[in-house]
Parts: sequence; C-alpha cells; structure tokens
Amino acid sequence: MAQAPRPLLLTLGDPAGIGPELTLMAWLRREEGIAPFAAVADPDHLASLAGTFGWRVPVRAVAPSEAASVFDEALPVIPLGERVAGARPGRPDPAQARAVIESIETAVALVRGGEGAAVVTNPIAKHVLYEAGFRHPGHTEFLASLAAQGGEEPHPVMMLWSETLAVVPVTVHIPLSAVPGALTTDLIVRTGRIVAKDLRERFGIARPRLALAGLNPHAGENGAMGHEDERIVAPAVEILRADGIEATGPLPADTMFHARARSRYDAALAMYHDQALIPIKTIAFDEAVNVTLGLPFVRTSPDHGTAFDIAGRGAARPDSLLAALRLAARLSGRDAGS
Repeated sequence: MAQAPRPLLLTLGDPAGIGPELTLMAWLRREEGIAPFAAVADPDHLASLAGTFGWRVPVRAVAPSEAASVFDEALPVIPLGERVAGARPGRPDPAQARAVIESIETAVALVRGGEGAAVVTNPIAKHVLYEAGFRHPGHTEFLASLAAQGGEEPHPVMMLWSETLAVVPVTVHIPLSAVPGALTTDLIVRTGRIVAKDLRERFGIARPRLALAGLNPHAGENGAMGHEDERIVAPAVEILRADGIEATGPLPADTMFHARARSRYDAALAMYHDQALIPIKTIAFDEAVNVTLGLPFVRTSPDHGTAFDIAGRGAARPDSLLAALRLAARLSGRDAGS
C-alpha cells in the first residue's frame, strides 16, 4: 500500500495578525502550483474567520496522513490542544501565546517524525510571546532548540531568498553599535560553510559562489575607514577558499547588488541585518522568503511580520507566503503534483 504523501505544515502564527487570513488565501489559490499543506491551528478559528470574510473555505480537522487526500476539497487543519477562538484581529493577546508555541512545536515534531515534509511558519510577534514568558530571542532560535540532538543545538542561519537575490546576514538582530564586537572570523566562516552546504544539498547548486560584503564603506578602503575588513572578513574569505568554497570579498556593499554584480554569486553574505535586508526588500519585497539554513529539516517563512494594523481586513497580500510554500516544497522534494 502506497504511503500517503507528506504535507507541508503551516503554523498558526499570531492569531491576531495576518497569518490566519493568509492561510485561507493560500488555500484559495491552491491551484497556482501549491503543494498540499495542512495548517497546524484551531479549525474553529479558521472557519469563523473565513465566514467573516465570506470566503468559501471548508475547514476540516485531519490527521497528517489525511491532509493530502482532502486538500483539493477542504483546508486540512491539524487541531491544537489550545484554542484561539477568542482571538481578535489587530489585538494581540499574550493569552494566545501558548497556542502559537504549541503550533510551532507540533509542526516541528511532525516533520522530524516523518509525518510532514517541511515547516512553513506564519509570522509571530515576539513581544507578545515575551509577555507570556517565552525565553528565546526569536523564531529561529526557538526552532534551533527544537532541533537539538544530544543536548547540542544546530547553528541556524537566516537566508532571505528570491529568484533574483539571496542574502544572509552574518549578525542578525543586534544593535548596529554591537556589530563590530560580535563579528568574528570564526562566525563568518561557520556561516559561510552552512550556506555553501545547504546551497549544494538543498538548492542543488553544485559549486556555490559566495560574495562577502565588507563591514565598512568601501570595504574599509585599505584601512582608511576601519580595519575590521582586513582583520576579520578577509581571513574568513581565505579560510572558505581553502575549504574549496568559491568565496570572494570583502567587497564594497554599495556595488554588490545591481544586476550585473548579482550574476557573479549565488548568495551574498552581509555583515549586519540591514546590509542584507535593504537590498532584497528593495528588489523582491513581495516575493522574498525567509529560509533557515543549518537545521535538520526544511523551514521557510514569509518575509514580513504580523501586520496587526491591517489584520482582519482581508487586504494582506499572500505573495510571500505562497513563495514560502513553493520553496518549502522544492527544498523538501514535495513539489505540487508530486
């Protein structure tokens, strides 16, 4: 007897944000090359929300093995123990935090147990979770803790990916003033190795090309604008090259992202958050996908937040979530129709 196809697992996100309505929109656009997915959520909440919008979205509570078979006729939902029926769009409530966390934990456990193909996460609001006692800096770090084996956590790497540009911030959610102290040759090398490995093994790029941005303007201008590039970044490039990775840099960041420059690399490693995110959000604002590299499972996410200000209006655009679902299917070998 053939094994049932494994669905992508889409988490709840903050129930007061746009995640639940994007989930409904994604199912309504399921014929646009979207592999079967199941929401890990409260089915009553999603059914009520669909009714509010007047959208014809039949919602069906299922086991993971049933999701693919019902996907064409109904939105499959793997029910949570925690309910969020009282969630109000645009009004985040720490009382819903337990459901948000349970959804992520359940999705990861099912994928690691072979019952799901990949994890796709809807946006969460960290400050809401913090009020409920959440102890992790963010989504990515929480996923890394769930992926721990033998007490050792993997080193997660955030990549923002689109068809036209892929970028990786080496340092992520820290103040700009803290970047020079946090940036080390070891961190750059570790990040570069993980990026190259996942580009080979998951993206199918036989010989990944990495371009490393300099930290300072003009990549330091031979020390005239700071010594971090020659002291920290350049040695990392040499180590990566010695590993057999095609790495270039440090390069002036202001000339790395035009079309001709992008054709020379598969991923750009930036030294801090905005150095990476400004170019990709300029070039591919609605299509960019957040991919976590270095985990033992595939995880993607739309590259936007909870958008509490427009939640409940049905006005959010699902483009980034659709792109996240498509990429998760591609990376997990679960393309639509397979």
